[in-house]
Amino acid sequence: MSIFSRAEIWLPASKWLANWPVVACDQYSAQPEYWEAVAQRVGNDPSALHLILPEAYLGQPDEEERIQQIYAAMQQYLEDGILNLYPHSYIYVERTLDSGIVRRGLIGKIDLECYEYTDVSEALIRCTEKTVVERIPARRHVREGAVLEMPHILLLCNDESRNVIEPFTWQKADMEPLYDVTLGERGGRVCGWLVPEAQAQAFDQRMHAFEQRVRQQFGEQKAPAVLAVGDGNHSLAAAKAWYEKLKKEHPEQDFSQHPARYALVELENLQDEAQRFEPIHRLVSRVDAAALLQALENECGMKQEKAGHCLRWISGEKSGAIQLDPRLGELAVGVLQSFLDRYTAKYGGEMEYIHGEEALHQLALKQNSIGFLLPPFDKNALFRAITLDGALPRKTFSMGHAWDKRYYLEMRKIR
Repeated sequence: MSIFSRAEIWLPASKWLANWPVVACDQYSAQPEYWEAVAQRVGNDPSALHLILPEAYLGQPDEEERIQQIYAAMQQYLEDGILNLYPHSYIYVERTLDSGIVRRGLIGKIDLECYEYTDVSEALIRCTEKTVVERIPARRHVREGAVLEMPHILLLCNDESRNVIEPFTWQKADMEPLYDVTLGERGGRVCGWLVPEAQAQAFDQRMHAFEQRVRQQFGEQKAPAVLAVGDGNHSLAAAKAWYEKLKKEHPEQDFSQHPARYALVELENLQDEAQRFEPIHRLVSRVDAAALLQALENECGMKQEKAGHCLRWISGEKSGAIQLDPRLGELAVGVLQSFLDRYTAKYGGEMEYIHGEEALHQLALKQNSIGFLLPPFDKNALFRAITLDGALPRKTFSMGHAWDKRYYLEMRKIR
């Protein structure tokens, strides 16, 4: 079986679609007011909001109560007929972003036996950035008692021929429309079509041929990454961790067809013109910003008048730029992240990963805070880099702005 295949997919009934989709739970983690506004819009209507734990609420006193409410809502939605099942299916998706650009993808499942989240993995499906293992337990905890998974995971293939997913673009006239939803909070619009059997079989053949081509690219010298996690890696890592935990606790059980072995994802092409990688900026709060900046200059700044990695910073009403020594790393984000990890471990401070310059500017105005604006990332270097060098520094890039992230719609039973 291919590493990417058809899945048992659940969708909300059409009458509930308007308020169902909400953006990925790891967005706006420093802005709980965003999620409060979404909650006001949704109210008591059936919604994905009631099935996720936004990271803005992690560590709050009512965290466990929220998780139990998630479990109960999932069960209620299944029992009340709010969800419809599409067995052994693919769903072709077109997402019109706030900018007007259309991003294309295909919903299916991956085999977690083919995925690893370690930095030096040689699995066929790999993370693009270093996984923060401390973030996995909270996600796994939510998954352990859930009857459904509802992922925001975006997987990438590097299909320069544009022959794997793109044929669906002109085939959709022959497909059954499933949804056409305007997304809240600048999310744009998303449409989905059920892929008929003949087209699903043709895709399976194209996908198999693509896998074979990628495997041959590096010969026997290096196991290539066939697919890479563009977004949602910590959710996928939580799925993997839970699956491995189940296998360890039940060695007598056959997990070859267990639903926990698989994870629902959206597969997209890196070469799609809509794939625009945005840098993820850094904010450090509760620190002496001037002392941190001086330490960064002393440890990582250029000692001579040569070009380095130009890094802009903002702190209150002040701003400027610093040249980081490229001998310390190929990417500015790698040099900065390594320094910030060391500095905050020694002197304290809270580090946040911020999507969008506007949000960083606002947050960096707060007292005892400093923000760093990261430069753009070349997406065409992605697959070769992770194949040859392993995972990139964590939070190197984001696939679009926060409002461009995947909104929850499709689900799959994991029990």
